[in-house]
Amino acid sequence: MAKNLKYKIGVMGSAGRGKKLPENILDKAREVGREIAKNDCILVTGACMGTPHEAAIGAGEEKGVSVGISPSSNLKEHTEPPMNYPAPPQGMVHIYTGFGREGRNVITIRSCDGVIFIAGSSGTLNEFSIAYQLGKVIGILEGVGGISEKIPEIIKSIKKETGAVLVSSSDPQELVKRVIEEIEKR
Repeated sequence: MAKNLKYKIGVMGSAGRGKKLPENILDKAREVGREIAKNDCILVTGACMGTPHEAAIGAGEEKGVSVGISPSSNLKEHTEPPMNYPAPPQGMVHIYTGFGREGRNVITIRSCDGVIFIAGSSGTLNEFSIAYQLGKVIGILEGVGGISEKIPEIIKSIKKETGAVLVSSSDPQELVKRVIEEIEKR
């Protein structure tokens, strides 16, 4: 019998395009993916390399369900230049939008009940702004650097209340647990 999957939790963050991300960040991303799967939730990513890809690998290690929302129109466009994104890891379903990165970001974030941010740069900032505007549950993995560490500061400077809820932790297991608790309150 199939599992009764509860929620869709996105993982957004550093892609590391052109450079190798530190192992501790990749390890934590993989652990976040495992925790999402262990809690019978669906992992959603932007189908890119780096922390989202590692989270999908982690979910796969636990036989979890993961969905990658690709900015490309098909697998060939996804994996060849100029995109050069990785092929889907074992167990991940890709949805090819053809909408480019920014269009993909809107679909990805709208598809999630909650979103966890791990490090990141300008693309992650775009994903955060969409999540905040949509009033999502937002989880921040602390201690990994990147734009996600600045999100609490950014939220304090925003004057518009959207219903977004922010939780954070340096422990992937605790972070996923807190994100799920906040989703369940809704």
